[in-house]
Amino acid sequence: MPDVRLASPQGKWILLTTVLGSSMAMLDSTVVNVALPRIGEDLDADLAALQWTVNAYMLTLAGLILLGGSLGDRYGRRRIFVIGVVWFAAASLLCGLAPNAGVLIAARALQGIGGALLTPGSLALIQASFHPDDRSRAVGLWSGFGGIGAAIGPFLGGWLVDGPGWRWVFLLNVPLALLCAPIAVRHVPESGDGTKHGRFDVLGAVLGAASLALVTYALIEAPQGGLAVALTAVAGVAAGIAFVVVEKRRSDPMMPLDIFASRQFTAVNVVTLCVYAALGGFFFLAALQLQVVSGYSALGAGTALLPTTVLMLLLSARSGALADRIGPRIPLTVGPLLCAVGMLLMLRVGPDATYATDVLPAVLVLGFGLVTLVAPLTATVLASVDVSRAGLASGINNAAARAAGLLAVAALPLLTGMGQEAYRSPDAFNDAFDQAMVLCAGVLVAGALLAFATVRRLPPDCTRPECRTHGGVTAPPLEGVRSRGRL
Repeated sequence: MPDVRLASPQGKWILLTTVLGSSMAMLDSTVVNVALPRIGEDLDADLAALQWTVNAYMLTLAGLILLGGSLGDRYGRRRIFVIGVVWFAAASLLCGLAPNAGVLIAARALQGIGGALLTPGSLALIQASFHPDDRSRAVGLWSGFGGIGAAIGPFLGGWLVDGPGWRWVFLLNVPLALLCAPIAVRHVPESGDGTKHGRFDVLGAVLGAASLALVTYALIEAPQGGLAVALTAVAGVAAGIAFVVVEKRRSDPMMPLDIFASRQFTAVNVVTLCVYAALGGFFFLAALQLQVVSGYSALGAGTALLPTTVLMLLLSARSGALADRIGPRIPLTVGPLLCAVGMLLMLRVGPDATYATDVLPAVLVLGFGLVTLVAPLTATVLASVDVSRAGLASGINNAAARAAGLLAVAALPLLTGMGQEAYRSPDAFNDAFDQAMVLCAGVLVAGALLAFATVRRLPPDCTRPECRTHGGVTAPPLEGVRSRGRL
């Protein structure tokens, strides 16, 4: 039984290294957006390159995050966590030194692999190391500090872009890793699941990632047209179908399809897709809109979006408690509707936008929408499956959210007719941004209607602090206890 006490020196070191590791991955999911205009200018990159700068990271992270958790279970959570931290730092260094957009995109894909290795292990190490009497408080502190990191991420990113330059958004990870990895090796006890056996579902992982990659490529390159784009789209759909077939036939798949026999689990994951597709598109385009159209600096754009995460950090526990009393149906209906209103209020953000009257109201309403829905969404996901599959259910939900954001970033410029040079033209970008916000609001309304029609009251299953103190806006919180999910 784990016996490390939180008040001990070892306990404090464990908390520090896991917070540092998870914060590295969480920061890179948000801070890069505010650096995009400067990256495009410095590397002479078109809009497609900026989309890939975001999506290359999200692609490998979403496609491999279940694999990362299973590798930790099999080969040791500390070992895989440390490998992930070192890998992430090496890829970050390559990002910071990238001479052109192609190298940057490749390095971002490598970063996502590192993130997939370290993200599941961060919380799992907390839960596997601490004495049961201290575990809940340790998880609460981990989640709280991680939420603070997520809140300051866009602000820090903007400050770095306006100061030493956008490359430091990535280079900052290197000293953090140099601090994090040695502490983990020295102070974190190794843990794993000795019952794991059988082969990894490598084919399933490859097919899932390939499907996402091919569909994303087809969406981003669709404006160019041509037979190659069409063939890529067909190949992406075929890879997706093959993934489902493989997962259905394997005796020990990465994503057991029978988990979707729970109608509630399936419905809430579709709601998750709607919510995080809209959010992924919003945070990608809003940082550009504020800088390209409204004339904000990178620091100003990052700071402008800060209230959303702060509200989540401060109020999600109260939202979770309310959902426990009234059930998840109303929060999962009202939350997306509030987010939709926030995005429609962003239509006021144009060339002459002022923060107090145009930007802040939209950001606050969006933040209250996220506060309302995130904790109940996670609670419903976990309560809709057997407790032994909580880790698997959370991993699928987290991966679905990241995949939704990935596809939204790829699709929205196509759907709004945003040309490859649009981000260099304030008028053209402003028109496309307005269309995108209406589309995002429509997707959120669809998610709200689905939640109202399908979600029913279940026993509360999200009393854990990682569900209640959450500051991330790119994905729901990831449950740390792994179950099957071996690949």
